[in-house]
Order: sequence, then C-alpha cells, then structure tokens
Amino acid sequence: MAPFLNGYTNGHHHLPTEPRAADVRFSDIPSALDIQVRGADDTETEAVEISLEELLDDTTELCQLLVSENVEKRVWMIIALAYARQGKMDLAIDILNNGLRSLSRGSAKEKLGPLGLLCWMFLGKSRQAPRVAPEGHPADQVQTKDHWLSAATSILNEASRINPSFPPLYLARGVLYLLRASLQPPSKPVAILATDHSERVESIRQALKCFEEAARVSSGRNMMAVMGTARAHFSLGRYPDALKEYQEVLAKMPHLQDPDPRIGIGCCLWQLGHKEEARESWERALELNPESKVALILNGLYHLNDSWNHPPKDPSFVSKYRRAVREYMQISYKQDTNMPLTCASFGAYFLTLKQYDKVEALARKAIQLTDVNAIASDGWYLLARKEHSQDSPDYSKVIDFYGRADAARGGGDRGYVPARFGLAQLQVLQQDVDGAKFRLEKVIQTSQSTEAMMLLGALYAEEVFANQANGMKEDKSAEAKKAMSYLEAVRMAWRDTQKKIQPDLSVLVYLARLYEVDQPDKAMQCLQQVERISTEDLLEKKNMPKEAEIDEATSTQLREELPPQLLNNLGCFHYQSEKYDLARDFYQTALNALVKFGERDETIDTDALVTTISYNLARTYEAAGLLDDARTVYDGLLARHADYTDARTRLAYIELRQNPTDGGPKAINALAESDGSDLEVRALLGWYLSRSKKRLGNIAEDQEQRHYKHTLQLHEKHDRYSLTGMGNVYAMYAREMKRATEKEREKRSAEYTRAVQYYDKALQLDPKNAYAAQGIAIALVEDKKDLNSAVQVFSKIKDTVRDSSVHINLGHIFCELKQYSRSIENYEHALHKDRASDPQVLACLGRVQLLKGKQDKNPVAMKSSLDYSRRALAIAPSQIHFQFNIAFVQIQLAQLMYTLPESQRTLFDVQSASEGLDEAIESLTEIAKSPNPPYPKHDIEQRANMGRNTMRRQLERAIQSQREYEDKNAARLQEAREKREAENRKREEARIAAEAAAAEEKRKIAEERQKMLETSRQLTAKREEEERRKEEADMTTDEETGEKVKRKKKQRAAGAGKRKKKGEDSDTNDSGSDRPRRKKGRKSATESSAVTSMDEGTKTKKRRKLARGGKPDKYKSSEMVVDSDDDDNIQAPATNGTGAEDSEPDAEMSDAPSPAAHAPTPGVASDLDEEEAAPSRPRKRPVRRIEESDDEEKEDDDEAPPTATTAERAAAEDEDEEPKRNAFSDAGPSMVDESVGAAGGGRVVSENAGAMGEAFGEGKTDEPAERES
Repeated sequence: MAPFLNGYTNGHHHLPTEPRAADVRFSDIPSALDIQVRGADDTETEAVEISLEELLDDTTELCQLLVSENVEKRVWMIIALAYARQGKMDLAIDILNNGLRSLSRGSAKEKLGPLGLLCWMFLGKSRQAPRVAPEGHPADQVQTKDHWLSAATSILNEASRINPSFPPLYLARGVLYLLRASLQPPSKPVAILATDHSERVESIRQALKCFEEAARVSSGRNMMAVMGTARAHFSLGRYPDALKEYQEVLAKMPHLQDPDPRIGIGCCLWQLGHKEEARESWERALELNPESKVALILNGLYHLNDSWNHPPKDPSFVSKYRRAVREYMQISYKQDTNMPLTCASFGAYFLTLKQYDKVEALARKAIQLTDVNAIASDGWYLLARKEHSQDSPDYSKVIDFYGRADAARGGGDRGYVPARFGLAQLQVLQQDVDGAKFRLEKVIQTSQSTEAMMLLGALYAEEVFANQANGMKEDKSAEAKKAMSYLEAVRMAWRDTQKKIQPDLSVLVYLARLYEVDQPDKAMQCLQQVERISTEDLLEKKNMPKEAEIDEATSTQLREELPPQLLNNLGCFHYQSEKYDLARDFYQTALNALVKFGERDETIDTDALVTTISYNLARTYEAAGLLDDARTVYDGLLARHADYTDARTRLAYIELRQNPTDGGPKAINALAESDGSDLEVRALLGWYLSRSKKRLGNIAEDQEQRHYKHTLQLHEKHDRYSLTGMGNVYAMYAREMKRATEKEREKRSAEYTRAVQYYDKALQLDPKNAYAAQGIAIALVEDKKDLNSAVQVFSKIKDTVRDSSVHINLGHIFCELKQYSRSIENYEHALHKDRASDPQVLACLGRVQLLKGKQDKNPVAMKSSLDYSRRALAIAPSQIHFQFNIAFVQIQLAQLMYTLPESQRTLFDVQSASEGLDEAIESLTEIAKSPNPPYPKHDIEQRANMGRNTMRRQLERAIQSQREYEDKNAARLQEAREKREAENRKREEARIAAEAAAAEEKRKIAEERQKMLETSRQLTAKREEEERRKEEADMTTDEETGEKVKRKKKQRAAGAGKRKKKGEDSDTNDSGSDRPRRKKGRKSATESSAVTSMDEGTKTKKRRKLARGGKPDKYKSSEMVVDSDDDDNIQAPATNGTGAEDSEPDAEMSDAPSPAAHAPTPGVASDLDEEEAAPSRPRKRPVRRIEESDDEEKEDDDEAPPTATTAERAAAEDEDEEPKRNAFSDAGPSMVDESVGAAGGGRVVSENAGAMGEAFGEGKTDEPAERES
C-alpha cells in the first residue's frame, strides 16, 4: 500500500467555494504503510505492510527495517506522525532521530523535513511539560518547558545552517518565540508614549516578524502563519488587529477547526467588551466541534461570569452557575484533566465548597502546565485563598502566593487586583493598618474597585470611631471625609444597573455613624435604606412581590422581624428630629422584635437591649408630655435594675416638674444623698440650684457657684457641664453689676472675662459644645458690644442647640442692630417652639413691635405691641412692670396718632388712642402708688401728668380736626363713591351684553355648521350611490371562472386602426379609429419632441419591425430592430428597468396597446375610455415621428393579438419569473461563518448577517446584482 501524504503544504492553493468536512489533526496519516523489501537476489521486491494503528512500543526492529531498506524521508515522518497521533511522543522523537541518522549519508537538504518535524515534536513536549520542577522532585531529573524549548532551539539552528530560508522554519521559529515569551515575566508599566523593550515583549515582536515572513513567502496562503500573527498581536494587546486576522483566516478557511479561528475571534471580542458576540463565536465553535475542550471551557467561563451579574439569592444566579459547571466545565475537565484553564476554573469551584485538597492539586496543575501567565496567576491566587481560608493560616505562605499571583500579571499598576486586595486584608489582620491603606489607595487609583473602596472606607471610619471612643483630642475630620467619600462612592456604584453590585448593609451602617453628629438627616436616610433593603429581603423570603402595596399592619409585622438595634437607632433619629410619635412607634416595635430576636439567637444579651430601648421609650414619653407613661416605664426599669441611676434621675426630674414646691425638692435631695458622686446627678442638682437659688450680691456665697466648684475640685476637673455652669454664673453676676463709673465697668468686664475663660475651657474639651459657644457670644454682646460676631456664632449653633434661648438671643441682637423684622421672626420662632406661655418673650415682642412702629410711624405695629403686652400681663398679672409696659405703649400710640396727617388716620383711630391714653393715665397713677414701682415714683407721676394735660389737649384738637376733615371730604367721597359705582354698573352691563352677543353668534355658527354637515352627508351618500352603480355597470361575469370581474375594454378590429395615406378618402366612420388614451406620464422625451403640427406637411416616416429569431433571448437588448415602410400602428418604447418609467409585464403589454399607437380620433369620444365623465374636446390629429434609436423596443403587429385568457396570463407570468432565481442561493459558507467573516469585511455571499456583522460592519458581496427581465 502506497503511503498517503498531504496534497498541500502550509495551507491551500485555492479558496473553498463550499464548506467541506472539517480537517482533523493527523487525518492524513494512513492506517497502514507498505514497505518495499528487496529479495535475496536484489532483483525481486515484496511489500511488507506496517499497520499504523497498532504500533509496537519497541521500535528497534522497525527502525532496523527502515534503515536496511534505506526508505525515503517521508516514510520516517509518516511513522513518527502515526506514533504522535497515538500520544506516544517519545517514541515518535526516537523514530525521527533514527531517521536523521539514516539520512545523514545523503544530501543535507533531505534532513530539513525531519528536522522541522522534530522541532514541532519538541515544541509539543514543551506544552505538556511543567514550568518548574514539582515539589519533592530534583530539578535535574525533571524535563521542564525550558528544557524542551532549548532542544527545539538547537534543532532550528541546525536546520537553519542547512537552509536558513526554508519556509516551514519561519512558522516554527515564531511558535518558539511565543513559548519563550510565556516563560518570561510580564513587563513592567512604562510611561505614556514610551516603547516597551522588556524581554517578553521583544520575544513576542520577534515571533510576529517570523509569522509575517512565513505569510509573505506563502503569498498569504499559509493560514497557520496568519493565526500566529493574530496570536502575537493578541499577546501585545492589539486586539482589533488580532480580530481582523482571525476573521481573515475564517473567511478563507471556514472549515478550519483545529486550531479554530472562532476561538481567537471570541477572545478578541471579549477583550474589546463585546461579550455577547464572543459567546456567539464560541458557541459556533462548539456547534461545529462538540468535543472542543477549549470551546467548552470558554463557554463555561462566559456563563460563570454572567451568573455574577445576579445576586447570589437570585434564582437566575443558581441556574446560570449550575449550567456553567455541569454543561461546560465538567465536560471539558473529563475530556482533558490536564488542561490548565479548566483546572484553574474548577479549582475556584472547589474553593467555594471548601474542598481544599482538590484546590491544591488543581492549582498546582494549572501553574505547572500553562503557557499563559494569567492562568498561572489564577493558580497562585487559588493557593493563596486556600491558605488564607484556614483556621490558622501560615501568613508567610499566603503573602508569597499573593505576591506570585500579582507578579504573574505584571505587578505594580498592572498587577492582579484580587491578589493585592488579599495582601491588604493580611496587613489589616497583622495590625499594619497604614500599610493596608496605602496599598488600597494604589488599587483604587488603577482599578476603582468597589471592594477596595469599601475596605478603605471602613478602615478610615474605624480610626475615627476609635478616636471618639478614647476621648482623644486629635482632629480626625480629614479621615472622616475620606471614609465618607469612599463609602459614598460604593453606594453610588450600587445604582449603576450595568455593574449589578449587591448592596452591603455594613456600608450604610458606617455612613450612618459618620453622619450621626454633623448630618443627622443623612444618617437617618442611610438607616432607612437599611430598613428598606432588609424589608425587601423579607418579602423575597415570604414570596411576596416587592412592588405590592403593604398596609400598616403588614408593615409593622415585617418590622418586628428586623434587628432591634436598627429599629432603636431609627427611633433615636426621629427623637432628635422631635418626631416623638414616630420615635415611640419604633421603640415599641423594637421591643416586640427583641422577643423574636432572642428566640432566634440565644447568645444575644437581650436584657441590655431591653433596658436601653425601654429607657429611650421613657424619654420619648417625657418629651411628648406623657409624664405618667414615662414614670411607669422608669419604675419598670428600676424594678429590673435597682441601681439604674439614670432612671432615678429622670424620675426626680419628673417629680420636680409635677410638684415644684413639695415633692420635687425632696426627690432632688434624696437623689443627691444616694448618688451625689454621679456627674449626671450633680449636673441635675446644679440646674435645680440655678432655678431655685436667691440672687446674692457676693458671688462667693452663691450656692450654684459653690456646687460647680466642688464638682470640679473633688470629682472631675474636666466636667464640661460644670465648666459651662461656672461661666453662666459669672456672666449672670457680671450682667447685674453696676456700670455707672469707669471703675465699675472695668470690674464688670473682668467678670465677663472670667466667664469667657470657663467657656473656653469647655470648648477645648468639647469643640462642639454649643452652650459654651453661646455663652461666649452673649459675653461679646454684653461686654464688647460686638454684635456682628455674636450673630455669626448664634447662627452656627441654632441648628445644633435645639433650644428657644438661641432664637431669643438672636432676637435681642437683631433688635440692637435695628433689624426689627428678623428680630420679630426669631422671637416668634421661640414663642412657637416652647415659650408660648413665657411672658418675657411676649414682652420682648411688644418692645420690638413698639420700636418698629416708632421707626416706620406705623400704628399697626403699635397695636401689635399693645396686644403682646396685654398677653404678657394676662400670664403674669402680678408683675407690675408688664402693666407699666401697656401704659407706655398706649402713650406712645396716642403720641403717634396726633402727629400723623389726617389722610393717614381715621377718626376711630384717634378716638381709640384717646381712650387708651385715659387708661394709661389711670395705670400710671396706680403704678406710682405701688410699693415697688419699676421706675422712680416721681418720674411715673410726671409721665401721668403730661398725659393728663398736654397730650389730652393735643388729642382733643386732633379729634376735632379729624372730624372736620372727614366731614369736609364726606360729600366729595360720597360723590366719588357714587361715580365709581355707576361706572362699575355700566361696565357690568356692557359685559353682559357682550356675552349675550357672543352666545348668539356661537349659536348661529353652530346652526350653519350643522347645515353644512347635513349637506355634506347628503352629497357623500349621493356620490357613493353613483360610484356603486358605476362599479356594477363595469362588472361582468367571467366565462371561465363564473366570478364577477371588471369589464375589459373592447379591442379594435384588425386593420381598423390603420391610418390613411395622404390623399386617400376615409371609408370608415369615427368609431373605427377609437383607441385607448395614453396613460398619464407615460410619454417619453423622444416622443414629446417628435410631435409636430399638421401644417408641416408630409414627412417620410420609418416603422421599426422586430425581427424575431428562432431562439428568444433573456434580455430585450438582444432583439434585432429593422426599418419598415409600413405605416402601421407603432408602440411606444418600453424601458428596461433603468429609465424613468418602470417596465410592465408582458401580459399587460399584449392586452393594452401603447398610447402612441392608439391615440383617439379627434372629435370622437372613445368607447374604450368609459371611466371619463366628460367627452374629450375635438382637436387636430398630430403627426408623430419616431426617431431612430438604439434602445430595444416592442411593437404591435398589424393586427392586434387576441385577448389572453386568465390561465394563459398565469402561465406567462410563471415563465417570466423563472429567470429571477439567484445563481448563488445554494452556495456559500454557513451563517455563523458568514457573520464572523462579515465582521472583518470579508466577502460574504449570503444576505443574512449575524451578530458579529452587526457589531463590526457587514461585509459586501463581490457578486453582481441579479437583473430582472
């Protein structure tokens, strides 16, 4: 049997026109080989058949036979390939070595083929060899990848010495450079626009040159060289170039499957971000070759990656993950257990199952056998994760494995982000927080990893919280801002629907704690988002739709299943926002949830949570004014914990509020005796002393001052409440000091300075102590008169200190600045907040309104001042100074009234002011007789006498003048009033008349419109009836089918349409010349220019006649046109689909003669034109001249053809349609191959284009368009 060899070398000599069976590696190796053996006399030979399917493991006898018979080189190569086909690569190499020794006696060029094949054998062994010697094996006894690559290099050098331009050597040398590059470390990052000259990149560039040279010498027919070029471009990161070359291979060899260019196309598309198109390419590769292990694992990785776009709780995640593992990865692993990519993928799967022994084996196998640095990086990362997950990990190993994983991908900015993140986690575990933060910041700069931002934000937040817990004074505002920025970036990433990141509740909790002090609204929003996410998870567990409306009862039930800590924190924020009802609901729900929570987790300290939440609930009752409910809760807490000092403190305060004179003081004294050393108790006692003490002239004898001093000296020298209280005491004492002389003012200023010192000490301990800042602002106003600085301080603290005192102080300052409107605004805010029954605030409002009325000369403001003063007196009737305020305002109002001009006041206002003056005189007289008047008695009596004498007379004159003014102007006012009323009546009457006229006009228009609509309906009905009758008249019964069809136009008799020659008399009447009119727009430009007048006389005319041959042609242009002198009917030329007019089917042209040949006779209406309503106007018969043309035309014969039947017309149409079949419809590659080829602009025959064509632009066919007949 003769040996079978390939017909081509390094590709094909022609492009495939049709898909053919896929090439299989070693498919050209025959099943048997005949060796011609010489006989004893060397004259006769016999054939010895060697089976290439059942080869022996001992090749000694076979090699001796081949050497003795001196077989040619191709025999050695075929047998070596047969051994390689069975996976016996070492025996194949031994066969080739024996063959080379046998061929050494001949020409050196005979060795080129076996040397090239031996080089490929060495390269194949390199793919299967480990990168480094496995653990426990001596390095000198293990043949690594580098060993086989060195052997391949020596063989290539030997072949190059024989013939350096041997074409197959270029391809082998390119593969050798690629494999060399896979063993070299990745290049380090280079500067922008700089060239990378690392060893690995230079090796890939050399490989690219070798592949390009191989393609050049084969004139582009060596597809393996183009594949190598694409692989080199892919390794250099030039994915568009690699994609173009892979598509070129596919377009030229669509049947190629080993190697499959579709795999490379999918990888390029994946790197370019077109993952769906990559999947389509890989699925097509798997469809053509279901046993392709590479296509299987790549499809599995796609579905594995797609599964992570869904939350782990989503059913889609489970289905996609299961499909990736079972349908693809598992089958790929069964086909080849040593494939590195499959080993790395399965190792990650077993890592999630915590089967660490399998992870170790698969990761080691992936590292040893791979030629791709990224897969080796995955293997090292699996080893690091496996060791990191142990209960007692070896940190040195973990750091080493993470470092190797990062270095395998280039390290630095180009390294492996998960490995660098793992190193940061180890640094946190080893308390190297600064190193972890530095590493994470580097990761974020290059990758914007949300996991890195989350961990870095948590580290900064923990640093801030630790500083707060330890009470350290170090400023951590910068760290807090960084933490908030990183965590907010993670929170924003959740909103990106493309990333599909599952929210992490810990991020929201961290943000809530960071926002708690400065931005409580944002903190509450974060906790509310935690509640919403947790509720959605509960709804999902209960199989309830998230979009469904939930009633209040169901919402409460769902909240009771949430963590009680979350509900308690939400209640606290609502309490701070003064939403006491909401806070109370959350606290009660938290207590109910705590019962269920304790049942689910018995390790939780439910007693501590119950105590805290109950105390918060009692404080909420207290703030809402439900003191009895608060007392009940406090009593319950004391029953559980008798030593709960805070509960006893609040009970004493409630008792003081309810019984300020009897039970309250006793409760305070009892609390001071039992818990006098507690700072909270001492703070309450100091507050009680400030409210109940007597004002003394000597500050050293002040009980409150002695109490705070005792607290600072004996209990806590840094007690902020006592320091602030001391400042308040000194400020109040300084406020009451005399300041008549310079010495008294200096002494007063010294006391304010001492108060500011205490405030400043409190601010040093707590920079956010708003009460101390408020004390400093008050001192600035009262001592230094620095109103503007005080306004800035109060404006900053009014949102922090939720107390009406801040607004009262702002009202005082704005009043001093004469900004009375803003002062009134702040006073009223304090009044509505919690000072509705405070007479002092009402008195301040009365004072500001009085000053505003005097400034603006506005009696309305004066009256408001009088109203506020009366409300203050009603609350505190025993306070005589409030009675003086009323009298003073009444006097000021009376004074304003008699100074205003008559036009700005009324008689009633002046009389009211006079009555108020009388009341003020009586009040001042009584106040002067009281034992403790607010002002000296003599001054009050003098003020009363002035009102009784001077002001009363002035008011009387004002009343008289106001009465005369109003009487004088009464008639004028009445006349103007009547005139205005008359104008208004006239205007109203005109408006009513206009509306009536408009209504009448609308009515008339509506009637006319209705008449027009009725007329239109009648005309429409009449027109429809006429059209119906006309259609019925045009319809007739078909003789063949019996159906109703439209009546056909009558054909003229044979010869009836012939025109008379000049000089002949007509024997016929007008009916013989009836012809159908020319259709609109059908006259050609040639015909239009050929129409002349009858006066031009007789001109010689030519008639064209079609000379029909025996064989009709497909196109009209093949018909011969001859001249004819017969003056017969001439048909207009028909276009060939390229002119202005469209060609018509042959059947229609036989039934409808050309308008040029059948023009109507002048003066006679055409019988065939039955659809024309009006008769045509007589006109002169034009003479038509048809110029000679090269266009192909059809023309009627002398006699009109007979009318074709329906069946004949159908047959004619079928014949016309037959030539339209696409000559290329049954040829061309398959659809996926077309789509992939179209992406690179290759020639595609089919009209369909797949997803690849849509992504990269469809290719255009080079075939001509089908022409229609």
